[in-house]
Amino acid sequence: MAEAEAAAVDMILCPSSVSYDYTCGEAATRFLVEVEKKRMVGQKAGAGALVYTPPRGTDPASGLPTDIEVEVGPRGTVTTFCVVNIPFAGQAVECPYVQAHILLDGADIPIFHLLQEVDAADVHAGMRVEPVWVPDDEMGPTMESIAHFRPTGEPDVDLDELRRDNHI
Repeated sequence: MAEAEAAAVDMILCPSSVSYDYTCGEAATRFLVEVEKKRMVGQKAGAGALVYTPPRGTDPASGLPTDIEVEVGPRGTVTTFCVVNIPFAGQAVECPYVQAHILLDGADIPIFHLLQEVDAADVHAGMRVEPVWVPDDEMGPTMESIAHFRPTGEPDVDLDELRRDNHI
């Protein structure tokens, strides 16, 4: 067959993978060690500074070290969320499911985590939630030690309060 008659190639499959090792800094390591103990901590740079969870070691606003540890959570408030309706390869959770920004009590920056044990249509900003931990024999210094968050049944946090504090 002549070159001009050959069909155009639209796509080729080329399986590939990338493996890497991630080394946490001191602040993230401290946070994950505490998660393994079912305890959450944040850090701040001084009086009046924001409490970062997970801690970063340095306050991004001031550049100062976050050397004051603060126990936060483990309960928190949903500030915003995303309902995932589109399946993808390797998906571990059945659609629809909810990923939420959760402002842990005592923290100023939300974490992003899976929210379950609630219908996606019932999730809303201001909802109070708590972590569901994996069994003790599966605990490790990783965010996967929190299987997901679930509603607590507590009254919602007022959205005007969240707005006033710049959380939504």
